[in-house]
Amino acid sequence: MAFPKARQRTVVALVDALAQGEVSLDPGCDWNRAREQLLALPGVGPWTAEVIAMRGLGDPDAFPATDLGVLAAAKQLGLGVSLAEHGTRWRPWRAYATQHLWTALDHDVNRWPPRSAAKEER
Repeated sequence: MAFPKARQRTVVALVDALAQGEVSLDPGCDWNRAREQLLALPGVGPWTAEVIAMRGLGDPDAFPATDLGVLAAAKQLGLGVSLAEHGTRWRPWRAYATQHLWTALDHDVNRWPPRSAAKEER
């Protein structure tokens, strides 16, 4: 599988920053400081920083508001494309709202067992 050069540079920069102590993603680290450190790396944007805060650090208020799945689910549920107002009301639990929005989508990842596994059982 091909790994784009830009993504390679980002991963190498993250590994180097972790090794040098310039980025801390340790248990108990300051979530906001971790975001700042991540955003200072080339190739890391707000979406990546928020997903790392949510999935990797366990920040219950992480909110990847530009995520295409979040935007699609919000539209599907009638919340509109701009999530700023809703996001404010969901604080400090926006990661849970994100998870709910993702699972509201009609997508294979939200079905269990996966369709291929269900077919094999027949």
